[in-house]
Amino acid sequence: MTVSARIEGQPRVVVGPVPGPDWVRAAVEAGGGVIVEPAEAEAVVWGGPPNDVDGLKSLVRAAKDARWVQLPWAGVEFYVAAGVFDHDHVWTCGKGVYAEEVAEHALALALAGLRDLPDRIRATSWAKQSGISLYDGRVTILGGGGITEALLPLLAPMRVDVTVVRRSPQPMPGATRTVCVFDDDGESPRERVHQTLVGADVVFLALALTPETTGIIDAAALDAMESHAWLINVARGQHVVTDDLVDALRRRTIGGAGLDVTDPEPLPDGHPLWDLPNCIITPHTANTAEMARPVLTARITENVRRFGAGEPLIGPVDPDLGY
Repeated sequence: MTVSARIEGQPRVVVGPVPGPDWVRAAVEAGGGVIVEPAEAEAVVWGGPPNDVDGLKSLVRAAKDARWVQLPWAGVEFYVAAGVFDHDHVWTCGKGVYAEEVAEHALALALAGLRDLPDRIRATSWAKQSGISLYDGRVTILGGGGITEALLPLLAPMRVDVTVVRRSPQPMPGATRTVCVFDDDGESPRERVHQTLVGADVVFLALALTPETTGIIDAAALDAMESHAWLINVARGQHVVTDDLVDALRRRTIGGAGLDVTDPEPLPDGHPLWDLPNCIITPHTANTAEMARPVLTARITENVRRFGAGEPLIGPVDPDLGY
């Protein structure tokens, strides 16, 4: 389904949950939109929490003439699981909006791990030298979206050999090579992923959560990694089998893990991951609300403007792929 150009007037937008957050309403109006009641709306901009799928469904049903729905988050697995997406609307989300901040955080976690900063921060006496430089090293990134696009330029000055693993064979600028997980060469996607982990100093997870990527880092994947390598997850906690990761960190199968997301999340007090010296945990702060609001505001404003002008929208969601 495509969005046709409007002949007259301004886009009529309902902001949810009605009446909607003030900053979302301001973003819509800045894009030339007029905020209306659901029955009058030709577009829905959702500003509610991601787990309020019932509220979103109800609003979309009420806005029976709406052709476009804007979601605020990059990850849309809540909506996929609830069966929200259809082919009757154009769906867009916040994909790519938070990429720079998340890529920055991912690199910080990687460098902290390779340089043994967790041990240094806890230390109360002088210790022996240790640490690994990422210059001229090797990196594997699972995922070829906005975070990876933002991460590759950060890695470029370090002359890193980068392998990007993605669904598409389309090469990514800045990557040494791109591996398509669905190449028809007789290997399973999981086997192909495991091959790309061998030799990497850092493995970044920056991919969408789908049934195919849930648990993609399990015991077999961790065994394929180098004993000094760090796993950095800034995607979704469910990409990693947590019990397998705890075991690998305890046995030093890998060097360590930097986790901005966990499974479960929030990670409960007393969970084994908290006590592992080779694990850095940040509470889903690669992108904070304070960082997100300005860039998400700009995305909403631009998409409202584009909708009114009949131009392609940014951040489309493929209902079949689920991201």
